[in-house]
Amino acid sequence: MFVDTAKIHLSAGAGGDGCVAFHREKYVASGGPSGGDGGRGGSVFLLADDQLSTLSDFRYKRKYYAQSGGKGEAGRRSGKKGEDLTLRVPRGTLVKNAETGRLLADVSGDAPICIAQGGRGGWGNSHFATPTRQAPRFAKPGIPGEALEVTLELKLLADVGLLGFPNVGKSSFLSVVSQAKPIVGDYHFTTITPVLGVVTLDPETSFVIADIPGLIEGASEGVGLGHDFLRHVERCRMLVHILDAAGSEGRDPLDDFAMINRELAKYLPNLVERPQIVAANKIDLATPEQLARLRAYFTGAGYVYHEICAPIHEGTQPLILAVQKLLRTLPPVLRYEPDPVPVEEKPKEGEHFEVTVEEGVYCVEAPWLLRILQHSDIDDYESLQYFQRVLLSSGILDALEAQGIQEGDTVSIYDFEFDYVR
Repeated sequence: MFVDTAKIHLSAGAGGDGCVAFHREKYVASGGPSGGDGGRGGSVFLLADDQLSTLSDFRYKRKYYAQSGGKGEAGRRSGKKGEDLTLRVPRGTLVKNAETGRLLADVSGDAPICIAQGGRGGWGNSHFATPTRQAPRFAKPGIPGEALEVTLELKLLADVGLLGFPNVGKSSFLSVVSQAKPIVGDYHFTTITPVLGVVTLDPETSFVIADIPGLIEGASEGVGLGHDFLRHVERCRMLVHILDAAGSEGRDPLDDFAMINRELAKYLPNLVERPQIVAANKIDLATPEQLARLRAYFTGAGYVYHEICAPIHEGTQPLILAVQKLLRTLPPVLRYEPDPVPVEEKPKEGEHFEVTVEEGVYCVEAPWLLRILQHSDIDDYESLQYFQRVLLSSGILDALEAQGIQEGDTVSIYDFEFDYVR
């Protein structure tokens, strides 16, 4: 089954929590803090795989998680790093943030691309030892890994895109110039998925042709199959427009040519500016007058024009050589650059919190703060001082004062309550 779009959830691993521990060894008095750091969480990568041509692997499994980092241990031993998760996708897959629509990556190269970064491991209590605080009883928790929903959109990487109405001979042409085996039949929509074929002229010269199915009038608005597959024309360096020279189905080939170019312009205006070679197929069924009319029109309009009969290979070799000649003058296949990251998409650690007042109690909600609270010993003076510095540096104390808090008022942070003192 050909699937060229998918929506999945990616979650990188959380960093491991730092450890609170003290050195214990015979004949060593007051060994001091020895808690190790937590391990970094695993990241999520996407890697291009030329053996894949569809996103069907993501049709049913939609959630992917990298491994979290291990907790720190006594003896200053760091926790184990979480294993990265690498997902293989077809080359040419675009990755977008499902919520914002921002382009995150174009998986068209050979190097894996990080989409979700694993969280950093928390510091163990050995990091917090100072000459005046020699036995810290707190450690930092690990930071959660990035989690986001992304949409995957496959845009085939091809040098040449074949355009034309159904049943004009695109599949026949592709089958005789490459090793591709598209379905060939004398009926509409024989090809219902894009088909790629590699044309090899010599050991060092080859290019890829994509047969784009379903282009009829209204394709840009969802008629036929064109709405689903027009996206695969976007990367093509040039186009070969195949026409039924004989008008064997009662249509005028010039009208077909104009209509498909209108649909390209509606879908993406710069597509009509892509270089096009026109190939009049089924010349065995056309009259000399029909061929002369087409020849005069396209040569007069400045198009490279060829006449072929694909099933018997007539005219196909000169057409392929003309394609090769034009490709040598064109830029490489289009690669998309990720969109710049808006400032609001990069929140600083500890930036998000909410302060509400309920019956005179000032309630603070911040998931990141809960993790710090859980790893702090409130009964320990130095640990409590560290927690107060977090409240100050994060802006929570300023937010409480902006809400009008007075000395002696109660502050509630989840299940921890204390009286506010200036």
